[in-house]
Amino acid sequence: MKKYYEEKFKNTFWLRQNLTQKRWRSFRKQATTTALLLLFFFCFIAVLVFSGYINITIHTGHSAEKPVISISRMTKTPLIPPLDCLAWNDTQTCPQYNPVLLKYMLNHDPSMNMTCPDYFRWIHEDLRHWRETGISKEMVERANRTAHFRLVIIDGKAYVEKYAKSIQTRDLYTIWGIVQLLRWYPGRLPDLDMMFDCNDLPVIKSRDYRGLNAAPPPLFRYCSDAWSMDIVFPDWSFWGWVETNIKPWTIVLKDIKEGNKRTSWKDREPFAYWRGNPTVAPTRADLMKCNVSDKTNWNTRLFVQDWNAESKIGYKQSNLEDQCTYRYKIYIEGWAWSVSEKYILACDSPTLFVRPRFYDFFSRGMLPLQHYWPIRDNDKCKSLKFAVEWGNNNTEKAQAIGKTSSRFIQEELKQEYVYDYMFHLLNEYAKLLKYRPSIPPNAVELCPETMACLAGGNYNEFMMYSLVNSPRNSVPCTMPPPYDAQALKTFIDAQIGSTRKVEAWENEYWDKLNKNH
Repeated sequence: MKKYYEEKFKNTFWLRQNLTQKRWRSFRKQATTTALLLLFFFCFIAVLVFSGYINITIHTGHSAEKPVISISRMTKTPLIPPLDCLAWNDTQTCPQYNPVLLKYMLNHDPSMNMTCPDYFRWIHEDLRHWRETGISKEMVERANRTAHFRLVIIDGKAYVEKYAKSIQTRDLYTIWGIVQLLRWYPGRLPDLDMMFDCNDLPVIKSRDYRGLNAAPPPLFRYCSDAWSMDIVFPDWSFWGWVETNIKPWTIVLKDIKEGNKRTSWKDREPFAYWRGNPTVAPTRADLMKCNVSDKTNWNTRLFVQDWNAESKIGYKQSNLEDQCTYRYKIYIEGWAWSVSEKYILACDSPTLFVRPRFYDFFSRGMLPLQHYWPIRDNDKCKSLKFAVEWGNNNTEKAQAIGKTSSRFIQEELKQEYVYDYMFHLLNEYAKLLKYRPSIPPNAVELCPETMACLAGGNYNEFMMYSLVNSPRNSVPCTMPPPYDAQALKTFIDAQIGSTRKVEAWENEYWDKLNKNH
């Protein structure tokens, strides 16, 4: 019996001994990992400190209090690597820094957090088609039929696979804008996989994807319409339209604001002004019939824009800030929606909005008689003449419309909100992906160096104008909730009701005029 207990004790002892050793090895492994992580973290902090990227301050109070260490961003030196083409030419690789880690290093000022403008609510509507089914990899890849490029974001870095060349440099500056977004909010965007079509007309038709098993391919572009499911995204010109010498949005917006001050509204020419290319669409050719002539006067002044001729004289007659000298400005679509929309609305002259078919990402937040004056598409001349007559006889109300639209563009479409719209749209889109994105085999990593360092002349200059040099020190604006069915109906009814009211005024005006003649 004694021998039995001795053997049992011996086995139990060795079992405990082995278990203790396993626990010790596990503990030692965890401790080593933790130590390495801490070492890496403090080395990273040290590099940032000695590089001047951050500032560490130790605050001490009374002797009984513990010192408090705070890490703050230096005001003069950016946290993200500055653009260095010389270094890039040596390595031909993007700077190696961790955007995901960087986001934890930033101090965000909570007082700067704002609620997003109301037009952000349409993000929910644009993604509604995939709310129930989610988005599979097969659905994304089916969108490559017309896409110009595929863009993937992994761990805060962008990779692009190009399929086709776009019109002019639309693709280049759209991608540049997304790269700037990643510098504006480093490490804050989730991994995602998206297809982008840089052409004008939407191609994902709702009629082709009906029923319970419908699976439309998600495709991003600059505009859509009521019969399509394309996802709208800010257009390339927010970062500059080199081919027409239109600078990035931050510069243009400031210039137009100054241009508004040059001539008071009442001192401006009391006509409706438009300048553009009338050959791109029948509706614009029809508009030119409303121009002033020896026989008719529709209260308009319409001019043909010849970009080739303008380029030869240095675009001297195309400065957008010089075009706020008429009391009324006309917006009319071209082949689809027109880039000119935001520039026209930014001028504090009331915009006479020829009834559109297409919408971009912000225009759905506007209302007739509040942000613009609606113009019939099928009877433009009479509609324009009445609008100018009404405005010249109701100057305070007309001025109020111009000021509201200009304020909307200046305050709710400033570049910070453009980035926030991109952030929320891509973030909500990424939530719908049912797979883990990976870098396509033919994709290349994107950073400012791979784009700006190879660009020459105005292409590089425009990129430098819009280069994000430092992350934003606040979180994105807070997304408004989606429309419920009743709220959406009320909003659309208000748009339709205001337009019909104007049409009724027009009919009354022309009926009365015809009776007097």
